[in-house]
Amino acid sequence: MMRSQQIARIKLHCTDVKELNRLTSEIARIAQKAKTKIRGPIALPTRRLRITTRKSPCGEGTETWEHYELRIHKRLVDIPVDDRTMRDIVKLHVPRNVNVEIELKEIERY
Repeated sequence: MMRSQQIARIKLHCTDVKELNRLTSEIARIAQKAKTKIRGPIALPTRRLRITTRKSPCGEGTETWEHYELRIHKRLVDIPVDDRTMRDIVKLHVPRNVNVEIELKEIERY
């Protein structure tokens, strides 16, 4: 007999890794307080956006270059759906530079 269970997959994206780790630790603390099993936080590959540009605006002079890089850090957390747990997670203070996506998924259990 197969039973289905719902989980919430939470994806977090941020340029500041400290804020991201703080938020994932708060989610883990909420899940631990509710005594639910949590899967994660799983660190996904960091996306690096690189821009190289000339220092001189007119193109004259020495060929000197500026290098800029923006890193986007990602984390993934899976939590079984529970009303109280989800309510506490939604009430968390999320900084402006953190993007949060919550997706509900059905998983089959035997």
